[in-house]
Amino acid sequence: MKAYFRLKAGVAGIACLALAACDYAGFGPGPRASPPPALDIPAVPTPKSAAAMAYYAQVQATLLREGLLRSDPGSEIPVTPEVLAQNFLKVALFDEYRRDATGFVPEETESRLRRWVVPIRVSVRFGPSVPADRQGTDRARIASLIDRLSRVTGHPMTMDEGNPNFFIQIVSEDEREALEPTIRSVLPGLSAGDVAGITRMPKSTYCMVYALSEGNTGGYTRAFAVIRAEHPDLLRLSCMHEELAQGLGLPNDSHEARPSIFNDDEEFALLTDQDELMLRMLYSPELHPGMSVTEARPLLLPLARRLLGGET
Repeated sequence: MKAYFRLKAGVAGIACLALAACDYAGFGPGPRASPPPALDIPAVPTPKSAAAMAYYAQVQATLLREGLLRSDPGSEIPVTPEVLAQNFLKVALFDEYRRDATGFVPEETESRLRRWVVPIRVSVRFGPSVPADRQGTDRARIASLIDRLSRVTGHPMTMDEGNPNFFIQIVSEDEREALEPTIRSVLPGLSAGDVAGITRMPKSTYCMVYALSEGNTGGYTRAFAVIRAEHPDLLRLSCMHEELAQGLGLPNDSHEARPSIFNDDEEFALLTDQDELMLRMLYSPELHPGMSVTEARPLLLPLARRLLGGET
């Protein structure tokens, strides 16, 4: 119910490729980005936003009644090296969507390993509908999560409103529909269909992130995430955890991954112990961006054994 899309930035003129999105030029650690234009929307609740707020409150309540959206790390669920290696393979080296002429289509597709190759600088922007106290809570939670993810992966991550390359927008229904100028200022090569995928996001999609890599290298350099401002507290925090983690290079969901947020059963709302292990695997020196399934597979079990304290 959450969405992740991968975009590749390459030389201008390269056509859209199967298994990926269009290739765009100019997404490197280049000059300082201009701030996205402000949303010109009055800070007044609208019927559309009020309806969304009621809907997602009901979604969260239903999931909690069913024993889902767990906020514990799942420590009681055993994870063997074999299970960890297989789950990592599915989550890191397969995509949840494929690209065709109509846009993104839900279909698991073999891909390559992706991760960031530049320091991550995160900016959090809010729509005018988000109250100041809510903004403060969201920003503090994201800052804490960024610190945790940086420690887990060993990759530099900071909050940076001046020169960001990982953009997070927390916006209401009406504000998201007006995001096109902001999206195009951050991702200027995005197609009209891709922009519409954000501005017309279906209510079954709770949040989403676009991540961009350079050509076929698998090296991420920019990301753009959208979280619904109407979400109640736990669903909102769940989106922060999943979209930031997916934006680091864990794009797929697997029904076999447990305990994990990378599973559409919604059992876990927040990053689990196994999720942290997969992030450590992703940024381990044994692996590198661009690796295929065939290249990565023989390295995963020894790596999983080492991380779990077993045999090397």
